Amino acid sequence: MHLVIVESPTKAKTIGKFLGKDYQVESSFGHIRDLPKSKIGIDVENNFEPHYIIPLKAKKNVTALKKLAAKSDTVILATDEDREGEAIAWHLVQALGLNAKRIPDSNPSADGQIPKTERIVFHEITENAIKDALKNPREIDINLVNAQQARRILDRLVGYMLSPFLWRKVTRGLSAGRVQSVTVRLIVEKEEEIRKFKAEEYWTIVASLLKIKNQNKEIKNIEANLYKIGNETIGKMSIKNQEQAEKIKNFLENSEFKILSVEKKEVKKNPPPPFITSTLQQEGAKKLHYSSKQTMMFAQHLYEKGLITYMRTDSLNLSKDSLVAARALIKEKFGEKYLPENSQVYKTKSRLAQEAHEAIRPTDPFKVPEIINFEDEKEKKLYDLIWRRFIASQMPQAVFSATRVEIIAQNSLNLIPHTLVANGNILRFDGFLKVWPQKFEEKEIPELAENEKLNCEEIKTEQHFTEPPARYNEASLIKALENYDIGRPSTYAPTISVIQTRNYVQKNEQRRFQPTEIGEVVNKVLTENFPLIVDIQFTAHMEEDLDEIAEGKQEWTKVIKEFYGPFAKNLTEKYETVSKKETAPEEKTDEVCEKCGKPMVIKTGRFGKFLACTGFPDCKNTKSLGIQIKGEKKSFGPCSKCGAGEVVMKRTKKGKFFYGCNRYPDCDYASWTKPEESEKKDS
Repeated sequence: MHLVIVESPTKAKTIGKFLGKDYQVESSFGHIRDLPKSKIGIDVENNFEPHYIIPLKAKKNVTALKKLAAKSDTVILATDEDREGEAIAWHLVQALGLNAKRIPDSNPSADGQIPKTERIVFHEITENAIKDALKNPREIDINLVNAQQARRILDRLVGYMLSPFLWRKVTRGLSAGRVQSVTVRLIVEKEEEIRKFKAEEYWTIVASLLKIKNQNKEIKNIEANLYKIGNETIGKMSIKNQEQAEKIKNFLENSEFKILSVEKKEVKKNPPPPFITSTLQQEGAKKLHYSSKQTMMFAQHLYEKGLITYMRTDSLNLSKDSLVAARALIKEKFGEKYLPENSQVYKTKSRLAQEAHEAIRPTDPFKVPEIINFEDEKEKKLYDLIWRRFIASQMPQAVFSATRVEIIAQNSLNLIPHTLVANGNILRFDGFLKVWPQKFEEKEIPELAENEKLNCEEIKTEQHFTEPPARYNEASLIKALENYDIGRPSTYAPTISVIQTRNYVQKNEQRRFQPTEIGEVVNKVLTENFPLIVDIQFTAHMEEDLDEIAEGKQEWTKVIKEFYGPFAKNLTEKYETVSKKETAPEEKTDEVCEKCGKPMVIKTGRFGKFLACTGFPDCKNTKSLGIQIKGEKKSFGPCSKCGAGEVVMKRTKKGKFFYGCNRYPDCDYASWTKPEESEKKDS
């Protein structure tokens, strides 16, 4: 009997359908060994040796797998094809007492037998892929294991050594992380940009022109933007005030308009490449409003059910079989004109593309979304997105007819002529847009000839102000992490999730990230005292080191040693030199404790600032200060219940916002909706 071990029950069930009675497929239910939660679990004096344990929840399953392994001729480790999957396979070898080589061990176990152990990999859960993998087993790639171990150990050292520092110097319950802290820094710095931003005024000028037809009959409105004054190109900020705008408007209103040039050309728009992890998360956020965590969870389900290829990848490679199938589907469903001459091939930008060997795609293009019975509508929407993106990637370019018209305005007073530009854009062939729609504006320009005169209908001036930089949303934050080389595809979702769980950032009503007060405090402490930990370039360099460990070019203990020495020394020094009065100073207030009569001060806690009695610990009275996200209003008007207090935004113990009276407990008014929203509903 052959025992196949995978990570999840769903994956086990899917693979079990493809194998005969000689195979038994079981699940490890994820990781079966990990570092202990109660202590750091790293022997820093002994080459950073990790101390792994079998968590209590995994012990029963490990015992069962050991018994099954002892009865098996072969144990086949079929965990995912990435660093984490390789590490899980290695941990299974250690925990189950297996032989890592593909030959039986010379020393039998107490049961009298050590089965042959094989490692197989595949990037899609289909019958052909599984059977091909079984024909081509390999050994565990220890370089991938070491790269994963190094990441885990680095994160453990930072988290378990730096978090207690924050507890002592700021407040208890805080945490720091190698990647999460840099991500928080990006969000805080974006907020600082917004606060420093000063809006600048600028004006735009648009001429509404008319083509002249026979007998002076005017047809076709042409919108033209001011482009040049003389030889000087007019940029976005060139016209700074109304006085300048009115001067130009006056000139144009007293000018004759004539066609200077007409340029027509065909413009082709390329289809997008198939998804990789980062782009799937970005589009999941943009089009479906899923968090990166949700996107990856649903993608995991789709993969384990055999519907899509492996979802942790930065490779754009596509198998020949998938390309042949895609072309057959396109021809059948959309016709010959939507079939390009050759398959589209995309080049991977990532230097290593180490997470898998293919882009994310449906395992069978003919499994169109509408014929699959999905229990979860959100899974269906994500599958539809993946299916359409893959099919679109193999369809022809969209073709547009683009027209650019330059128009000269000359004044009878022989002043410097002004040049305007009108642009037209008409879709001629939708190509991939038939499957992957994108927003674009069609604008038709009538047939025009050089020196043809136009009539002026109206000159419009419009005032604008520059906008502050946009806060990150799920999509743009992932793109920033990818651009800066912070983390890897498999880390984006958990990183974004943890900084919200830790209450360092929150999403506002526009689904954009803003730092909380405590998030800003922690970021300030880390940037001032541990600049390397939150340094973007340093974090990216660490990722390169981890990549080189995966390639066998660096030794993992050397990488950790080079990091740990300076980090530990700096941490020791900061314990001595940094004072809590500096990092989280108390602020005096005019408030008096209603319970004991002593003054109250503003302190910093895990959920931001709050009022606390100076009589602590004899008096433990505290009060909420309301919302912690800067830039939002703290007060939402007078309390409709008591009339004396004000409604403020508060937070439950689980971090959920609600609206309540600031005179609580004297007034118990509370609502899940904003007061103004409640009033609208009542009216």
